[in-house]
Amino acid sequence: MKRREFVTGITLAAGVSACSEDHADTKEPITNINEVFEWNMATSWPPHLPGLGVGADNLAKNIEKASNGRLKIKVYAGGEIVPPLEVFDAVSQGTVQMGHDSSYYHRGKLPAAPYFTTVPFGLNVNEMNAWLYFGGGLELWQKCYKPFDLVPFPVGNTGVQMLGWFNREINTIDDIVGLKIRMPGLGGEIMQRAGAIQVTMAGSEIFTSLQTGAIDAAEWVGPYNDVSLGLHKAARYYYYPGFHEPGPNIECIINQGAWDSLPLDLQQILTIACQSANLNMTSEYMWGNAVALEQLSNDPNIEIKQIPQAVFNELRLHADNAIADLTQKDETSREIEESISSFIKKSSANQNITELAYLKMRIGSLKH
Repeated sequence: MKRREFVTGITLAAGVSACSEDHADTKEPITNINEVFEWNMATSWPPHLPGLGVGADNLAKNIEKASNGRLKIKVYAGGEIVPPLEVFDAVSQGTVQMGHDSSYYHRGKLPAAPYFTTVPFGLNVNEMNAWLYFGGGLELWQKCYKPFDLVPFPVGNTGVQMLGWFNREINTIDDIVGLKIRMPGLGGEIMQRAGAIQVTMAGSEIFTSLQTGAIDAAEWVGPYNDVSLGLHKAARYYYYPGFHEPGPNIECIINQGAWDSLPLDLQQILTIACQSANLNMTSEYMWGNAVALEQLSNDPNIEIKQIPQAVFNELRLHADNAIADLTQKDETSREIEESISSFIKKSSANQNITELAYLKMRIGSLKH
């Protein structure tokens, strides 16, 4: 028995020594695996909004489950802990450890921020994920956010959005002149260049503003979320496609200090949970938009209309000018634009004979 205890003791000592050497080599901190972290997450969304709000809720739940309760995250809807459009500042300053919103809300602080949500006539959902994960986009994003003490992750995408709800028809570019429209990001600037009055407001304010005439038009997301906010009850004309948001990415941002405080395994759990959330939300919108559009198509009080090609072309010219102005003034935006433009050229050639060709032929076959 004594010999067995002696051998066991040597084995354990060797194991501890080996572990200590491993930590010395990798310089990984020795952490208490029983330590519990309790974080707060601020979001820009109305409470439990399908897709966006629920996506934040599910992300927090999945992280807690995967970490066996070691990382608990309390989710706050927009306005509950900070105003919906001030999530960036709250996380940057450490008021909360985590945020869930869209990067283009922060354009005033970071001119290049819209690129990590979407830019007009830019990447679609599949292209956005390809660029972020494999084309260097995520590294550029991290570089942009580092001065603000933020660590960003993609956590979902709504797909090509609708142009929005309008209380008057758009037949020519002149019909946009004087139009008061809720549209954030570069899309709003383009509408402003076309003569509209651009308005930025949180999603929770859109219905009342549209219904009372405080604004003439508004884009939110697409059929899935628009129905949940009741926007189809506040305007008649529903225009497509959303040139301004062809593949809008949703972000999770984490305070750098909070991120650094986590042991490596919890950092990895959080990273993988964000990737899972990205796939889940993107899939949910593909399904939810199709179901909600069918509902809207059967509503006699709604007219679903394609924006005239001539208007679309004019908006493209304004978009090109807006991007040119942005990249001339901001070096970071120029670097990102060059990266995205290079990928778009490659992807467009591929999409033309794959996704686009297939969808055209599949839809065409249904007519015969």
